[in-house]
Amino acid sequence: MSRPTRTQPSLPEWAALGLLCEGPRHGWAIARELAPDGEIGRVYSCTRPLVYRALGQLREAGLVEERGTAASDAGPARTTLAATRSGRAAFRKWRASTVEHVRDLRSELMLKLLFHDRAGTDPAPLLRDQAAFLIRGELALERHLRGAESFERTLVLWRLSVVRAALSFVEALLDRRVVDPVVY
Repeated sequence: MSRPTRTQPSLPEWAALGLLCEGPRHGWAIARELAPDGEIGRVYSCTRPLVYRALGQLREAGLVEERGTAASDAGPARTTLAATRSGRAAFRKWRASTVEHVRDLRSELMLKLLFHDRAGTDPAPLLRDQAAFLIRGELALERHLRGAESFERTLVLWRLSVVRAALSFVEALLDRRVVDPVVY
């Protein structure tokens, strides 16, 4: 059985591409940023091998290119990479797009918001679209809950609670207020 062809970069690839959109870097510097104690890693972290794999995938996709190499006292020569024009365009499009799965909000939405902050761009359009997406999900789950029984009801209630909490968070960012607890 073969794997389906990838159509979108993975989250480690988006994170690495976002850093390269800010300016040329070598892999080690990107890995440091994505380490758990790095600036990006505090929101989304991944291991050094995963970072280097992501960089390879980005190069294969034509989203980043080599800009040069420099000798290193600590190991092999360091290759400096930079985002290509198509890489920068793809990243801007991704950064502005809603997160399609509520389970991915913690990592993907927070990463998008962090990159908006670092770029000095307004995340309000993204947040408005995300709120609309969550509202549609909330309404669908409320309809589903009416006919749910047994464990299905438990599962739908859980999902509904998570969607409402996420919506409260997104609305609080839009309103610049402190998040109120979700009350049913």
